[in-house]
Amino acid sequence: MKQLLEQFKFLNPKDPGSWPPLPKAAALLVLLIGILVGAYFGDWAGQVEELDAGAAVETKLKDEYVKKKQQSVNLDLYQQQLREIDSSFGALLKQLPNRSQMDALLVDINQAGLGRGLQFDLFKPAPAETARDFYAELPIAIKVTGSYHDMGAFASDIGQLSRIVTLNDLSLSASPKDNSLIMDATAKTFRYLDDEEVAKQRKAAAPKAAAKK
Repeated sequence: MKQLLEQFKFLNPKDPGSWPPLPKAAALLVLLIGILVGAYFGDWAGQVEELDAGAAVETKLKDEYVKKKQQSVNLDLYQQQLREIDSSFGALLKQLPNRSQMDALLVDINQAGLGRGLQFDLFKPAPAETARDFYAELPIAIKVTGSYHDMGAFASDIGQLSRIVTLNDLSLSASPKDNSLIMDATAKTFRYLDDEEVAKQRKAAAPKAAAKK
C-alpha cells in the first residue's frame, strides 16, 4: 500500500505522460466520471424527465383505454337501462294530467272527500300554478271535518287516484262543536306542460341563465 501511495508523490501536472501507471488510471477514472456527470446534467437529465413524462402519459392513456373499453363492453346494458328509464319516465308522465284534465282532477279530489263523509270547510286552489322544468304544480288549501277513520280513508283514496296528488302540511285539531276532527292540509296536484308552454318557459329562462354567466 505504501509503494502504491508513493506513486502519487511528486507528480508533474504538466506532464501526465510521465506519471506511474496507478495515477494515470486514477486520473482517467476521475475524468471518465466527470464526463458522465457532465453528460447527465447537460443532456441526459432532460431526456430522463421526458422519459418519465412519457411514461406518465402512457399510464394515463392506458387507464383511459381500459375505462372506454369497459364502457363499450357495457354499452348494450347502458342502452337497455336508458330505455327502461325512458319507459318509467313516460309512465310517470302519463300520471300527470294536461291542462284540460285539471278541472276533472279537482272534482275527483273533492268527490274523494265527500265519498268518505267529510265536510269541506275550505277547498281553495291557488290563483296561479308554479311552473317547473316540464310540469306545473297547483297547491290547493283544504279544510275538512270528520272522523279520524274517514280522514285516513280519504288520504288513502287520494293516494290511489290515477293522477298524482300529494297531501302536505297536515295538521289535525279537535272540532269545538262535537267529537269530530278538523284537518288542514295543502293538496298538490301536478300537470305536464305542453310543448308550447315548455318553449315559452325556456325562452323566459334564457336571459336569466345568460346573466348568471
